[in-house]
Amino acid sequence: MTAASRYTYLGPEGTFTEAALRTLPEAATRELVPMISVPAALDAVRAGDAAGALVPIENSVEGGVSATVDELASGEPLMIYREVLLPIAFALLVRPGTTLADIKTVTGHPVAQPQVRGWLAQHLPQAQWESAASNADGARLVQEGRYDAAFAGEFAAATYGLDPLVTEIHDADNATTRFVLTGRPARPAAPTGADKTSVVLWLREDHPGALLEVLQEFATCGVNLMRIESRPTGAGIGQYSFSLDCEGHISERRVGEALMGLRRLCRDIRFLGSYPRADRVAATVREGTTDPDFLRAADWLTRCLDGRGA
Repeated sequence: MTAASRYTYLGPEGTFTEAALRTLPEAATRELVPMISVPAALDAVRAGDAAGALVPIENSVEGGVSATVDELASGEPLMIYREVLLPIAFALLVRPGTTLADIKTVTGHPVAQPQVRGWLAQHLPQAQWESAASNADGARLVQEGRYDAAFAGEFAAATYGLDPLVTEIHDADNATTRFVLTGRPARPAAPTGADKTSVVLWLREDHPGALLEVLQEFATCGVNLMRIESRPTGAGIGQYSFSLDCEGHISERRVGEALMGLRRLCRDIRFLGSYPRADRVAATVREGTTDPDFLRAADWLTRCLDGRGA
């Protein structure tokens, strides 16, 4: 297959990312290529070796996936075109014949640990945790005998010849991970009425109320923020970028006006895309912030400038 029909994802085979990718209808007609890391999956798109990459970006228990948030904020720009929400429950995968009493070491992706910490404390309090590049990679390491058990999706057991000793493990009910399908920058898809917009911004300078000024742009335009996360830029202590998700589509006047305000205030802003929300929940638009409201206000200003009066 050509690069245009290839999708990469955080591998190896058997990750939750692969499971999320296979929920997309177009995945059935694509070559799905596992990559060793989030940067590797995204760099394949940047290099033109794949049309898209699916990577985890947020977990309802642990929060943002820093590798993805940081990678989308740096390097050659990419855009988000889809998102997938996947309920997460772990299985404890072991080599055949292993019992709970045999388990001295466990592994899994770092984001998995906070989601099973309580279960571990109750059932395997003496087990030593070591992080793996992904949950499926942890399963592979158990297969190779490097660890006694791995927390991964139950569906990964057959791939690595392991047994699911315990299933449906999660400290928090309804734990969910959000994944995003990224690609090279292009025109955003048309608005659906239930959309999300993502950006990364860098403040022009650090001063009292700098972040408040950013938040006020959204509040004034009637745009609801869904996520805000600060990440160190690497330029020194106290130097941060901010990754944001908000309701709505950039083509909507309230969202466009808010983003223009941010462009004025900030040293830099990176548009990461406007795309359909996976939950299909439409935004509640307050009176005074609809597109017709903005158009009427612009018309009023024009009439004042033209001498036609208010």
